[in-house]
Amino acid sequence: MKSSSRAASNSTKGKSKTKRFPLYFSISRVSRFLKKGNYSKRVAPQAPVYLAAVLQCMAAEVLELSGKEAKNEGRSRIGPRHIELAIRSDKELSKLLPHVTIPGSGSGKKIHFHEALLPKSAGKKNRDIGPSSK
Repeated sequence: MKSSSRAASNSTKGKSKTKRFPLYFSISRVSRFLKKGNYSKRVAPQAPVYLAAVLQCMAAEVLELSGKEAKNEGRSRIGPRHIELAIRSDKELSKLLPHVTIPGSGSGKKIHFHEALLPKSAGKKNRDIGPSSK
């Protein structure tokens, strides 16, 4: 009877977590970082799956918003400035990442203004808004 149970267990191969949960972020890599990061003594088997799913969701949200920012500027590529503008314009992301610095995004004070929002009295030559334009 023992041999039949072994045969049954050998015929059904186990699936890896990557095959069971089709995520873009590597579950094994997230698991390794959780274990090596000394966040706790033990890590539950579901923790890296959940964390990878959350990271994928956040990355998709930031990419979607920054893609819209790039499209508003008439660009086809997303740059660091578009990511910065996307994070600062979204209420939840700006609350989550208030002190994050993105290299290459420029100063946080210079925000792109849509042409319709600019004053009509400032001609095409003077488009700057702020204390230096007076």
